[in-house]
Amino acid sequence: MNNKYIVFDFETSGLSPAMGDRAIEVGAVCVFNGEIIDKFQTLMNPGKRIPSFIESYTGITNSMLSNAPSCKEAMKNFSLFIKDTPLIAHIASFDQNFLKSEFDRINIQVSQPIACSLKVARRLYQDAPNHKLETLVKINKIKAAGKFHRALADADMTAQLWMKMSRDISSRFSILDVNFNLMYKLGSVPKKNLEKFIAKYSKSEKDLRRGPHLSVSSLSASVNLS
Repeated sequence: MNNKYIVFDFETSGLSPAMGDRAIEVGAVCVFNGEIIDKFQTLMNPGKRIPSFIESYTGITNSMLSNAPSCKEAMKNFSLFIKDTPLIAHIASFDQNFLKSEFDRINIQVSQPIACSLKVARRLYQDAPNHKLETLVKINKIKAAGKFHRALADADMTAQLWMKMSRDISSRFSILDVNFNLMYKLGSVPKKNLEKFIAKYSKSEKDLRRGPHLSVSSLSASVNLS
């Protein structure tokens, strides 16, 4: 599973499910061994009209949503797509809140880890003017996959960004196996400890390659998150 993950993105009727806002679109791409192998996208009808500024921001109109499947139906299908695969989102706290809220409504639990590409980018590209997806796509010369603020396009570009960051870490720190677990942990490492954290991981990886007596569990234990 380290080499397989799903990058997802929600478009929503507002900023917080706690304020009654709902998901109106979800898009996702499945990545395996550095290649996108599957995609998922659906609009969803939240059962109420969305504000005009959301229509302008996303390009998703109330007319489009009137013929869309219900949130219940859309999220059931999404759950079948993601199963228990590790997840990634840009500003993951936002998307995770809506994922949990919509799944709670249909009694589905989220058990897999959810990594944040924004947090990893903040540590890896500390000199970037900001860490918005649009900015990171531009400075990394990633080809736009569609219009920003549409779920599938944003998920696709976030996946491309995640793979670019993986390659940059591999090249910069001479690490062969830049997997989901490493990137997930990296998102919680203080910026000032980035070099130290990577150095420990790199040494553990080299020790593992040299000695068959070392296990994967000993490798994980040797990398301190603090």
